[in-house]
Amino acid sequence: MSDVTYKKQDSFAGIRHHGPVNEVLTRVRTAHDGLAGSGLSAYQQARVREACEELLGLASAHGAGPLFVLQTYVIEEINRLPDTALPRYLFYRYRYETFPQRKILDDFPPCLQVEPTSACNYRCVFCYQIDEDFTKKSGGHMGMMTLDTFKRIVDEAAGKCEAITLASRGEPLICPKVDDMLAYASGKFLALKMNTNAWFLDEAKCHAILQSDLNTLVFSADAASEPAYSQFRVGGSLDRVLKNVKRFRDIQVKHYPKSRTITRVSGVQVPGTPDLDQMEKFWGELVDQVAFVKYNPWENTYEQPVNAITTPCSDLWRRMFVWWDGIVNPCDVDYKSTMAVGKATERSLGDLWKSDGYRQLRDRHLQTQRAQCSPCNRCTVI
Repeated sequence: MSDVTYKKQDSFAGIRHHGPVNEVLTRVRTAHDGLAGSGLSAYQQARVREACEELLGLASAHGAGPLFVLQTYVIEEINRLPDTALPRYLFYRYRYETFPQRKILDDFPPCLQVEPTSACNYRCVFCYQIDEDFTKKSGGHMGMMTLDTFKRIVDEAAGKCEAITLASRGEPLICPKVDDMLAYASGKFLALKMNTNAWFLDEAKCHAILQSDLNTLVFSADAASEPAYSQFRVGGSLDRVLKNVKRFRDIQVKHYPKSRTITRVSGVQVPGTPDLDQMEKFWGELVDQVAFVKYNPWENTYEQPVNAITTPCSDLWRRMFVWWDGIVNPCDVDYKSTMAVGKATERSLGDLWKSDGYRQLRDRHLQTQRAQCSPCNRCTVI
């Protein structure tokens, strides 16, 4: 049995920035001193105060686990926010980073992963899209989120959550309503993010994304040449993706010079991928960041051997996944939703986050009974 783990807290194998990453502690101190006028609730102010004190070295960690720190990619996000938004952002990031480590359960998930569609035009070798039981129409897993369902999710999350990621099991730009979704979410979240393979990134979608004030746009790519790209991203074309990423950069520079959207090319580090230097040389002039994330065997979770890992999964305190049909699942490693806790179209997200199903799963993980949970007993995420 294996005890090799995949740490969600530190999933980057490497990341390179192509702009200045300025010091932010002066701004953090200003945020700390001005909390009374921030407009945040007393509870939010208390958490932001804890975050600032840990960052500024004014206090030890407020609970079990390491001190709160700001990674370079987080600092780059902060650099693009006005001072007035910093307390809100720190409240989000502090919960996102430290609550999973300290096993603190808040009333609402720090992050929502919302799936516009489960369908994808690629069959990447490291993705669950290669599971034919998942992708066949008769399986019931394939579909598109309606705009009404998306609006319901956004309406509940606004003011309670800053991190909304549009992506999960599928390619979001396939969804016919994705432009409307972006427009509806615009201005409501400080950490709105989208992951895309960029195949469908035409001019209209470039404008829709940039008009939405997206925080981070991740282009999923694992190579800097052919045939490697097509071998990893089966069904894709490096030439087409490169053209589309260039188009996005040109539109952003020409029409949205004040855009705060951070662009990143991010690949999965598997045997045969180029090193980060090669990726940076190829993609670096087109995006703000180039990164690799560590590989985890998402593509065949249910076929992995049972392992000996007893460490609780941090995502149980970090993020909630909402599929296209409203099904709420604790993780995307369980891409067939065997652990689903309910539907966002029938119950509130806050209720589902603290539901009996979620509570029982968290309790088992905390009581070193992960082996009794499937597919947690075959997963390496902690």
